[in-house]
Amino acid sequence: MASEGLAGALASVLAGQGSSVQSCDLAPAGEPRVPVRLRKNLCYMVLAVFLSEQDEVLLIQEAKRECRGSWYLPAGRMEPGETIVETLQPEVKEEAGLHCEPKTLLSVEERGPSWVRFMFFACPTGGILKTSKEADVESLQAAWYPRTSLPTPLRAHDILHLVELATQYRQQAKHPVILPQELPCDLVCQRLVATFTSAQTVWVLVGTVGMPHLPVTACGLDPMEQRGGMKMAVLWLLQECLTLHHLGRDHSDGICLNVLVTVAFRSPGIQDEPPRVWGENFFWWKVMEEDLQSQLLQWLQGSSVVPVNR
Repeated sequence: MASEGLAGALASVLAGQGSSVQSCDLAPAGEPRVPVRLRKNLCYMVLAVFLSEQDEVLLIQEAKRECRGSWYLPAGRMEPGETIVETLQPEVKEEAGLHCEPKTLLSVEERGPSWVRFMFFACPTGGILKTSKEADVESLQAAWYPRTSLPTPLRAHDILHLVELATQYRQQAKHPVILPQELPCDLVCQRLVATFTSAQTVWVLVGTVGMPHLPVTACGLDPMEQRGGMKMAVLWLLQECLTLHHLGRDHSDGICLNVLVTVAFRSPGIQDEPPRVWGENFFWWKVMEEDLQSQLLQWLQGSSVVPVNR
């Protein structure tokens, strides 16, 4: 029964879905568990890439004093009580004049757990493109530009990589459609699909406290984790067990990212089995279902994931 439940949970994650966080297997040491709150100890940003059939990119001209006149992708800050998608759609309407629907998450950027930006590939569904006659505090105007001939000055050149990601996804999607699931969570945390592979065999790390489950590790908000980024929480959980050397609608502003990790460490003298797990809180589950094995190997070999960047 436990194996069936694990297989279902793993299949759900590989399909781009999520589940509620009931508890964490590892929380930051020495930190009280304080729920995260937008505008207090947390900031989420959203950004959208639009590509036309003529290979044009939708850009907006900034109205903010510090970058007035420069060009950028439609973007904005999430406010308390909003969901991620609810933030994206009005931002695009205010800055570009268009209604939209997100197609998939393209990338996640983090500057430590307290600042996370979600980048989407989106498509317009209506509205009228904003002109210079409608300039306001949100933007001066919006326009479509050829992907290979963007206007200057750009507010920042980080959008070039995102436009390229969207182009690649449209040409050949490497990952399934992934959109935020609206599930309550009061921490910034990560659910790990920690894998060990040998030949065509795949093991997945499993937590044992309560029902067997994919491990969840919470991110701290102290200065060291801000500098090290969200990967610190992943490394601490792996070190703990292997001894290696939104969302806002329900007043819970946390997120849980499903994160794929591959463990390269091998125990001395043992090459074909995963490293020993210390303690009783974790074990390696050998994935026997052929379709799940195939999906995991494909994801690992083809980097078929949404990247998390700093």
